[in-house]
Amino acid sequence: MMKFPIRIPFVESLGLELLRFENGEADIAIDLREELCNSWSVMHGGVTMTLLDVAMAHAARSPGQPGVDDARGVVTIEMKTSFMRPGLGRLVAHGRPLQRTTSFAFCEAWLLDVGGQRIAHATGTFKFLKGLPADGRKIHRLNASD
Repeated sequence: MMKFPIRIPFVESLGLELLRFENGEADIAIDLREELCNSWSVMHGGVTMTLLDVAMAHAARSPGQPGVDDARGVVTIEMKTSFMRPGLGRLVAHGRPLQRTTSFAFCEAWLLDVGGQRIAHATGTFKFLKGLPADGRKIHRLNASD
């Protein structure tokens, strides 16, 4: 398993694993656990969408592509997800860019189970940002004591 190039606490809490991050592609895996399930005991749609989003974002900025600057980050502008089958067991998302400009990447990702069956498919648009997020950034809370 590879180390994620940027620390994302939410990704860590979900237990996502970076399997590949090169040449315009990213593969990210997850082992389904009870706390990631919905009331039907299958992967919650929010977890599925997060996995696909992270795979596309990593594919958009993966090293080994012409014109990719490793010092740029991406943010999701929009995303569409189609759910095809329930997610069970170990699942792997495969992401790749479909088209890139200097400002945007248009990507797709699909989620497969260990038998190679397609669980979900997504497309998304990602905006490139100058620089990368700072690790250890303080979390700002809006409450009466601030």
